[in-house]
Amino acid sequence: MKATQTRKGFTLIEILIVVIILGILAAIVIPQFTNASKEAKQSALVTMVQSLRSQIALFKLQHNDRLPGATVLVDSGGTFDQTVFWNQITQFSDLNGGVSATKTATHVYGPYMQSTPVNPLTNASVVADGTAAVAGASFVYDYNGGIGSGKIGGIDSAGALINQ
Repeated sequence: MKATQTRKGFTLIEILIVVIILGILAAIVIPQFTNASKEAKQSALVTMVQSLRSQIALFKLQHNDRLPGATVLVDSGGTFDQTVFWNQITQFSDLNGGVSATKTATHVYGPYMQSTPVNPLTNASVVADGTAAVAGASFVYDYNGGIGSGKIGGIDSAGALINQ
């Protein structure tokens, strides 16, 4: 009697065909995930900008219509300072905008944000004074000597302004 042989395993051709099919599927799917990641970061930036806008409005309400970011909060304006802006947003402040890391008898306002937000598209927190995109900036803040709108917008990795 002749013994019948049973085939065990896959042939080289069968394995190559499976690998080729998987490669084609990966080539189709991976670019879609890349676009989804960029869109998710843009969405996160829009949410961050909306949150910043509401916190700037709250600061302005609690500080007699003064915008955060002035080295000296005076009614006639003041010069914008990025470090002062982030400190006033992330720390306790008094009525004149002076900051303190801890709550005191006079530093009763804020903090408006738990930490300095980082733009997910540029991985930075650089704020520029103005209404148009600025090279090297992550956010654009309409301060304009303290009489601006107080609106803030994000900048994407290509340098375009994302207002909403």
